[in-house]
Amino acid sequence: MLSSLMQSSSAAPASWLDRVLALRDRCLVSPRFQRWAAAFPLTRPLVQRRARDLFDLCAGFVYSQVLSACVRLRVFELVAAGPQSAAALATQLALSPEAAARLLDAAVALRLLERRSGERYGLGPLGTPLVGNTALVAMIEHHEILYGDLRDPVALLRGARETELSDYWAYARSVDPAMLPPLRYAAYSALMSASQTLVASQVLDAYPIAQHRCLLDVGGGEGAFLVAAAAHAPRLRLMLFDLPAVAQRACARFAAAGLGERSIAVGGSFFADPLPAGADVISLVRVIHDHDDEQALRVLRAARRALPPRGTLLLAEPMADTPGASRVGDAYFAWYLLAMGSGRARSAARLIEMLQCAGFGDARVVPTRIPLQTGLIVSHAAEIPGG
Repeated sequence: MLSSLMQSSSAAPASWLDRVLALRDRCLVSPRFQRWAAAFPLTRPLVQRRARDLFDLCAGFVYSQVLSACVRLRVFELVAAGPQSAAALATQLALSPEAAARLLDAAVALRLLERRSGERYGLGPLGTPLVGNTALVAMIEHHEILYGDLRDPVALLRGARETELSDYWAYARSVDPAMLPPLRYAAYSALMSASQTLVASQVLDAYPIAQHRCLLDVGGGEGAFLVAAAAHAPRLRLMLFDLPAVAQRACARFAAAGLGERSIAVGGSFFADPLPAGADVISLVRVIHDHDDEQALRVLRAARRALPPRGTLLLAEPMADTPGASRVGDAYFAWYLLAMGSGRARSAARLIEMLQCAGFGDARVVPTRIPLQTGLIVSHAAEIPGG
């Protein structure tokens, strides 16, 4: 069947647009046309811009390593108090003057820093958001693992080797995640806790969580999202469901935040255990995109069974078809999840289809302030459970 479909597809007549694009492609690959376009005044700016774009793709790893070095050396914190000279920064960074100047000039080129008067360096527009932002810093430092897994992208595509990310996120491919030793949870739980503050603010600014009486956060990690929700809704009861060792960490966080009396954390596996009942709203924050379709549907159906009719589901994660941010879903997250060994970036339309299959209706996309970072779909449990 598949081969016949492929044959019929290849035999389909080319549309007028296909013919136009084919002509364009023949022109663009011609060295003669390239030389002419680079010299002609009207096309020269376009040629130069595309050359820069292509070079940026080639140099992207170098740019990311400049950022990583600035983060590891705490460059942004050092200049946040006031511009400093390269010599002064070299001493604080334990670098030679030449090495410090090389790093600082690269950071200026990437708009992480800016040159100030007196040959000093100050914060740039892309460095400012990193000052004191533990969530972004944690993610940047975490990318060292991803870059190692991407060193041979063809082998990764062919599944020819194991990856460090698949070991880091051990629960994603485990048959029984609840049986993993607690030490396997510590690193990724801390990372999720640090990075989840970025997502929590986007979701809670977009959706009025205070209208609900009880929120169950499924796969809620150490409880960062629930702690943020508690600040938005002082009367909201809090429930968390995650693997037993992770739920214990959440309990400690709730107690430290003074939320012990209004919160509970339940340990289990959402593939094997029923979710706790009693909530009128369930949140799935960056959970579904970690899993392949079959597992993702099991999670959504478990959420449906735990909700009363017309109960609300908040599904928050990066989405593949985000306008103006297709690189985030279709390139970055698609490859991150490939290295992780589980999950996929899905479009909002695909997620809504899955919600309907799991017994949810009235699904709608709710705009967030930074959609490339977080997409949000709100849906309600159907009157008659599906799936």
